[in-house]
Amino acid sequence: MSLLPIVTLPDPILRQVSTPIDGVDANLRKLAADMLETMYDAPGIGLAAIQVGVAKRLLVLDIADEDEGEAKQPLVMINPKIVTLGNEMRSYEEGCLSLPEVRIEIERPATLTVTYLDLDGKAHERQASGLLATAIQHEIDHLDGKLIIDFLTRLKRDMVIRRFKKQARIG
Repeated sequence: MSLLPIVTLPDPILRQVSTPIDGVDANLRKLAADMLETMYDAPGIGLAAIQVGVAKRLLVLDIADEDEGEAKQPLVMINPKIVTLGNEMRSYEEGCLSLPEVRIEIERPATLTVTYLDLDGKAHERQASGLLATAIQHEIDHLDGKLIIDFLTRLKRDMVIRRFKKQARIG
């Protein structure tokens, strides 16, 4: 396994819509393992393949709180698709590995049902609530070319984009 470079704003690949994955193979399993290692190292609770420059519908998650003594619970989702969203809303201050140091309060459905394939190519349907539901929605947004700054007003979003463009020129 190896750490992958995380793509950050203003890289235009983050706006690309990811394509479905046709089949699970050794290369995909390695990519998922590398993504998990990268996510844990960052540290983060989710990472979409597009964030490491791969425009495929793959994401990894782990909402376990190791500081609270919880064991890692990695979750790999291939071709995830939200089939239902709950009516109750939940606000959460979201961060993003592709937008370092940016945190935005976002209101999203508190529950959902998602379908996906695992690393064996087996289909799953899963209900999620709370932080897991929020993280799934956040990562699927990435697969659709959407970022947390899209929840901001145009003025605030433009300010964040300008800051990252300036940092990219300096760095």
